[in-house]
Amino acid sequence: MDVHHKNNKPLLIREFNEERDLKMVERLERNCEIGSRKGLSILTNMMGDPLCRIRLYPTHVMMVAELVQTGEVVGVVRGCMKCVGTGLGASHVKMGCILGLRVSPKHRRMGIGLKLVKSVEEWAIRNGAQYIYLATEKNNVASTNLFTLKCNYLKLTSLVILVQPIISHATDPSPDIRIEKLSIEQAVSLYKARLGSKDFFPVDIDAILREKLSMGTWVSFFKEEEWIGLHCNKKNDLFTGKTPSSWAVLSIWKTYEAYKLQIRGAHLLRVFYTTLSNMGAKVFPCLKIPLLCEIPYKPFGFLFLYGLHGEGERVGELFKSLWCFAYNLGRKVKDCKVVVTELGMCDPLLGHVPHGPSMSCIDDLWCFKRVDGVIDDQGRWIGMQSLARVFVDPREF
Repeated sequence: MDVHHKNNKPLLIREFNEERDLKMVERLERNCEIGSRKGLSILTNMMGDPLCRIRLYPTHVMMVAELVQTGEVVGVVRGCMKCVGTGLGASHVKMGCILGLRVSPKHRRMGIGLKLVKSVEEWAIRNGAQYIYLATEKNNVASTNLFTLKCNYLKLTSLVILVQPIISHATDPSPDIRIEKLSIEQAVSLYKARLGSKDFFPVDIDAILREKLSMGTWVSFFKEEEWIGLHCNKKNDLFTGKTPSSWAVLSIWKTYEAYKLQIRGAHLLRVFYTTLSNMGAKVFPCLKIPLLCEIPYKPFGFLFLYGLHGEGERVGELFKSLWCFAYNLGRKVKDCKVVVTELGMCDPLLGHVPHGPSMSCIDDLWCFKRVDGVIDDQGRWIGMQSLARVFVDPREF
């Protein structure tokens, strides 16, 4: 697609070509948020693999903006497709997701970001998208204005990303609480039974749980109660139908060695946090972890907790024990430095996440729009209310 800058330089929007574009995209990534802080250069697997985790989706794309006269890549955006349940009676809807928008600092405020967004929207619509959604940092005014004012996205919900560095031994789970690992089949059954008809829920949850990055799914409940069918190897409907009076569940993805830190004279490890559900990489210096030694490249990874859910009056105690379990699990893994999760601002579990002095938070804003024009009798887009509580998909981290 041939377009023009505001300064009339011809611009080509096209799909990414690895052989042709890889080095230029790596350079573009470095010139954006990544490596912008003096003394710190950060290389992620997005450098060597610009498509990054969107390759975990069957349908994905990456578009680049190229200056026709010089061949320079000055912008990039990623997109993927997924099916999600909505609790509307229909089995699922097709969602397009916009990820990882970058524009070269020297070429911003020229309309390139808007053109990239339009290109990936057109791709998503061609692939049957009914909705398109994205997330950006809540305080990123430029990004928020781009999507809400220029591209007509609606603000859907706010989420908070919680980050806890692994720097010491956490409190052990309560001796009165049992923590059990589920089989993949049990985890799929439990998520579908409890969340499948209520939330913005990935239809391919079984694929997510079977991915090689998945460590597993754990439940917690009080020892004074039994979870009928928990240790039954065969399919047992009692497992999801006869849960204890209070229980909690979460799943864990691992990202060990997914990130590399290059330290140049720095004495603090600044946690690098990248999520493709946001519009940019984030480097935040609020987590100060002394480096044991200064070496050119230091592996860095984190545990991502997702699928957080619980029921019952005592769910808070159970969730805190699960969090401690995950934290201590991360301590046993080489190069795992951080535990990360994302929860809705109104999620009742948010109040049960340990809020120690080392905990950091980032506010996300999720936006969406309907692109197939279906509305209900009151003139509202069908499904908008059902998307108010988000099941965070670990593939976007």
